[in-house]
Amino acid sequence: MDNKLNKENKVIRQINETLNRSFGKTIDNATQNQLYKAFAITVKNEIMDKWSSSDFTKDNKQVYYLSIEFLMGRALSNNILNIGRQKEYQEACKLLGLDFDSIASKEPDAGLGNGGLGRLAACFMDSLATLDLPAQGCGIRYEYGLFRQKIIDGQQVEYPDTWLEDGNVWEIERLEEKVEVHFGGQISESWEGDKLRFVHSGYSTVLAVPYDMPIIGYMNNRINSLRLWKAVSPKRIDMASFNRGEYLKAIEEREMAEVLSHILYPEDKHYEGKSLRLKQHYFFVSATMQMIVSRFLKTNLPLDKLPEKAVIHINDTHPALAIPELMRILMDEQGLGWDEAWDITSRMFAYTNHTIMAEALEKWPEQLFIQILPRIYSIVKEINERFCAMVHRDFPHKRADIHKIAIIAYGQIAMAPLCIAGSYSVNGVSQLHSQIIKDETFKDYSAVFPSKFTNVTNGVTHRRWLMLSNPMLTELITEKIGNDWISDPVQLIELKKYINDNEFLEKFDEIKKLNKRKLAKYIKRTTGITVSEDSIFDVQVKRLHEYKRQLMNVIRILYDYLQILSDPDKFKDLTPVTCIFAAKAAPGYNRAKTIIKLINDVAEKINNDPRVMDKIKVVFLENYSVSLAQIIFPASDISQQISTASKEASGTGNMKFMMNGALTLGTMDGANVEIHESVGVENIYIFGYDANTVQQIYKTGQYDPMKYVNEDFILKTALDMLIDGSLNPERLNLYKEIYESLVSSKHGMSDQYLILGDFKSYKQAHDKMIKDYNNRFEWNKKALINVSQSGRFSSDISIANYNKKIWKLK
Repeated sequence: MDNKLNKENKVIRQINETLNRSFGKTIDNATQNQLYKAFAITVKNEIMDKWSSSDFTKDNKQVYYLSIEFLMGRALSNNILNIGRQKEYQEACKLLGLDFDSIASKEPDAGLGNGGLGRLAACFMDSLATLDLPAQGCGIRYEYGLFRQKIIDGQQVEYPDTWLEDGNVWEIERLEEKVEVHFGGQISESWEGDKLRFVHSGYSTVLAVPYDMPIIGYMNNRINSLRLWKAVSPKRIDMASFNRGEYLKAIEEREMAEVLSHILYPEDKHYEGKSLRLKQHYFFVSATMQMIVSRFLKTNLPLDKLPEKAVIHINDTHPALAIPELMRILMDEQGLGWDEAWDITSRMFAYTNHTIMAEALEKWPEQLFIQILPRIYSIVKEINERFCAMVHRDFPHKRADIHKIAIIAYGQIAMAPLCIAGSYSVNGVSQLHSQIIKDETFKDYSAVFPSKFTNVTNGVTHRRWLMLSNPMLTELITEKIGNDWISDPVQLIELKKYINDNEFLEKFDEIKKLNKRKLAKYIKRTTGITVSEDSIFDVQVKRLHEYKRQLMNVIRILYDYLQILSDPDKFKDLTPVTCIFAAKAAPGYNRAKTIIKLINDVAEKINNDPRVMDKIKVVFLENYSVSLAQIIFPASDISQQISTASKEASGTGNMKFMMNGALTLGTMDGANVEIHESVGVENIYIFGYDANTVQQIYKTGQYDPMKYVNEDFILKTALDMLIDGSLNPERLNLYKEIYESLVSSKHGMSDQYLILGDFKSYKQAHDKMIKDYNNRFEWNKKALINVSQSGRFSSDISIANYNKKIWKLK
């Protein structure tokens, strides 16, 4: 490398110095992985002073955002964007003949989340820092994350996600701040004067070691931290067992302790899995509560001032045990009485509910809870008794419903009621969802605590999902309306000036085509399937769950396939459609995994049938991740958001698609309702039952899916393909259970998610989209209107609303 170049370019000089000091290499002989680390270390070094000055001080009120997931995505490109150094790093790469994107791709996606819950938490952390609000994210440092998905013979196979195999450049271990977390044991009581004391003995101990990662605000001095806790055994090895030759036993205790931070969402259909999940949840909230109180004590303020310095936000029910854990610390370690401790605790917690799905509203078997967390159980029991007594005393008309709102009932301990009882604020994540949890899911609680309930609609960070994911569109937008929209995303509304500008719309269309070309190349490289960049990219990417109705999409694809076969001349001028799926199914969710297999079997059949004339291609992209999503969203034409109305709390994928100029095909569910309100009925494609109708169907049970099957011969034929061997002749019964779940009522209500009831409306809306796409000018106008309205759904807006309504940080 030219030495003069090395001296004159600051970035090149810093990277070369890092390579020399860290790896004994130069830019000329470093590997791509070493180059990535050198770039990352250089960026991290740039922000260290700001990071230390952003740390906790007694002058700040700080929000602690507790989440079981943080789906962060790659950090290098995002951090360079946020410190405003994109051009300098790209220029350095250009001078060196390096491909920055190739270097950045060497960073593994942090395996800290699964889906929307974790990605929302990541967007919120980005916006908190950008809005200069003091915050810390708190979670678990999973060694293997969820899993790495491979599709083998069309089926999902799970492999360990070894994202930490080569270390994590961005994290800093804070060994000096480790704390103990205790499980099991016995509780004894004793009186000290007029105070009842509880002594915990015979417990097992796990050390919680914190690792901090920087969360960089956009173009400001705020750098918050994401604190992740690693489980470590205090006993590294049992030397007595080792010396007896019992080598496995010698390390067994260590391994059992450290498994707590190995994997996100261990399968919990068995006792061991439930036990591990409960321990995981308590492990990270106990460590976090100890940290918060320890920090506060250094201010030398009285404990009743704690709510003035810290607010603890519970992201869904997983961190609910933070409430009784704070009570334990205040009473058992700080000597407060119950009333004093509860007054502090109940002024510190806020709870966001993310779902009305029963399986996600966590409950723990009472006996398991007693065994693992005996002291926490006694506190939860006391909270429950006082809560029920309050309802009995103050709300006599609710006395008959106390069993419905109790935290402990029928041998189960329910986390959502614990969150509601212990929080001063409870919010849903879209207008519709917030109304449903108030009127239906938690109606008995909202009758008791009406002032607690509010709404804050979700959002996504436009810096990652537009600027980083779609730089060409970002450049076009900035060229036309300036760059103030980056700090004030609502200003994207200025793009409406160009909805009739032919030149602008042609550039807009060309950018979409170039993004589609990039995705088409990725599809070819990873699946071997050739798709046309001139086809309509019709996309459904999200977690695989029945209520999200990937199955309805598949049945519609089979319907279209049968239509083409029945009358090929009619469809020979049809614009080709590429149907793109990506999703992970929970390892123990067999129905969801079977749907993945179905998608791949349908793809195999349709993609290899010459009679289709390539009018339909079906693609399943394995191992859906943030990095893959950043390729998919900018290339998408159609965004399928087709959940059964009232089931999706908000959705954030719908916002990311919208932000990149895809048009939504969806039900009036979650944030689709607000997108519809923003863009207008002519710029979104809405179908199906609304939430009220769905709720009415569930209440009355008056629903016969066979009515819709008998009215539509092609639909019946498409469904028959699930059981007649058309899709998998070697495994005739593979999809029989799915077929019966739609049309048979042997196992309760058939077609639980109303796929067949919504199907005709869905098919008509989809057909209209395909037809409308052919008028490229009008389609691009619709797409541009979606982009122009997407600023409303920035997480910056969401966080500003959280702060105004709930946290009240300075």
